[in-house]
Amino acid sequence: MRRIRLIGRIRQIGEIYAAYRRPQNIEFILLSKKTPIFLRMCSFCCIFVHDLTQKHSKQHMKKGQLIISGLCKLLCGIAMIGLLLFWPAGTWHYWQAWLFIALLFVPMLSMGIWLLISTPELLAKRLNNKEKEQTQKHVVALSGLMFIVGFVVCGLSHRFAWDSLPSWVSILGSVTFLIGYALYAEVLRENAYLSRTIEVQENQQLIDTGLYGIVRHPMYTATLLMFLSMPIVLGSTWALLVFGVYPVLIVRRIHNEEHILAAGLPGYTEYQQRVRWRLIPDIW
Repeated sequence: MRRIRLIGRIRQIGEIYAAYRRPQNIEFILLSKKTPIFLRMCSFCCIFVHDLTQKHSKQHMKKGQLIISGLCKLLCGIAMIGLLLFWPAGTWHYWQAWLFIALLFVPMLSMGIWLLISTPELLAKRLNNKEKEQTQKHVVALSGLMFIVGFVVCGLSHRFAWDSLPSWVSILGSVTFLIGYALYAEVLRENAYLSRTIEVQENQQLIDTGLYGIVRHPMYTATLLMFLSMPIVLGSTWALLVFGVYPVLIVRRIHNEEHILAAGLPGYTEYQQRVRWRLIPDIW
């Protein structure tokens, strides 16, 4: 019986992810009487954000609309991460999960406010853009699957005591996560063209100073630190095996991205020759 309930929960978690990726196809979640109220709320947020961003995707969003869209995505993200962690864990008494949610979303909210004040155009792009390249779509989809499986494994690991990592390991993982977040914020400050999608924007300038003078893809260096430290923060070495897929995905993304940039961004080929390392100095 416990196994059947667990399978049902995992299936509903998959429905939430499908709702987030394809909000226009999830009316069945809202209408089903068997759907938990928590899942209906997540689905409603997905539909609301989708409608808002689709309505304003071809024009600059006003700050008020940016605030609404950003807050809805933030709340939806908190709900989804909470569901993926606490539901498999079977308890709210999972202090590493509460710590992780704070580490993830408090800086995210702070960066959103900073972008709203300093460069709202960049915030709008990061809220609305979707991948156009088929290779990048595959990478994004596989990354989403990695997060779902990884977070569920973290919850199950806590529930069934698969790991017994000491508290100081989670704290060390938290420090590593925040270092990655700080690098990510610095990349946002240095590069005003930092879109979520792989494309060459109109009048885009080559950035080759600061962190971009050390490695060609400092944003991915930052996310590498963040994503690989997530399971450590959550106290699961088993989930680290799942998140270990991320370096493979990011290498594939970088190869495709560099092909596009070399073809469309003036000076990028020369930049590749000047800055040798893509992700980690003296390694790759």
